[in-house]
Amino acid sequence: MSGERDVTDRLTLVSHHLCPYVQRAAISLAEKGVPFERVAVDLANKPDWFKAISPLGKVPLLRVRRGREDAVIFESAVILEFLEETEAHPLHPADPLARARHRSWMEFGSAILNAIARFYSATDEASLLNESKSLSEMFARVEAELSAGQGGPWFAGGRFSLVDAVYGPIFRYFDTFDRIGDFGILDGKPLVQAWRDALRERPSVKAAVSADYPQRLHAFLQAKASCLSRIIRPGDPAIALRQARSA
Repeated sequence: MSGERDVTDRLTLVSHHLCPYVQRAAISLAEKGVPFERVAVDLANKPDWFKAISPLGKVPLLRVRRGREDAVIFESAVILEFLEETEAHPLHPADPLARARHRSWMEFGSAILNAIARFYSATDEASLLNESKSLSEMFARVEAELSAGQGGPWFAGGRFSLVDAVYGPIFRYFDTFDRIGDFGILDGKPLVQAWRDALRERPSVKAAVSADYPQRLHAFLQAKASCLSRIIRPGDPAIALRQARSA
């Protein structure tokens, strides 16, 4: 049931500026209208207090302070379910079958994030092209699912859900990718593109990152020893990649 969290609880979302899994939790909290603090950590130089409370050494963490008690919840899926169980304004559908379907597509979103990481980490052009093709195929599955759905603007039609909270951070990557080169990953997928456009304008999705997120992500990608980082650098344009993709 919703609303079971003690109203005196204080919530702190332990974050990283770029983490899409953190963004899921921030979006859910915002959609539910739950006040929370946010603390960013440097995952390249983890502070001792963070190591002490994060068994996996990852973000997000949700610290729940209740009186003198201080509990820590880790893993984004667990945090999202905790918020569903304790807060008003549920983002999951009430029907068990629909809820299971939503959870399935949330897991597919996690698989897409893994594919995105392989894409921006690919060390050569052939690998980058292969990963871009894999991503395009994954989004083709999303397009097919949307075509069988309720007509948008959200995954479940007119009702914003946790699936939307998962895919908002996914599409945010493509705002940066589109400025780097023409990879064609979302081409020919009008429903995916419309969903992406709607999520881009959702206040909770926009507020899930800081104003300098695009610059931070660009710097992160540029600093990697990858094919994409070499495309970003001046004097190494993406024209060869575009020609290879269209051949």
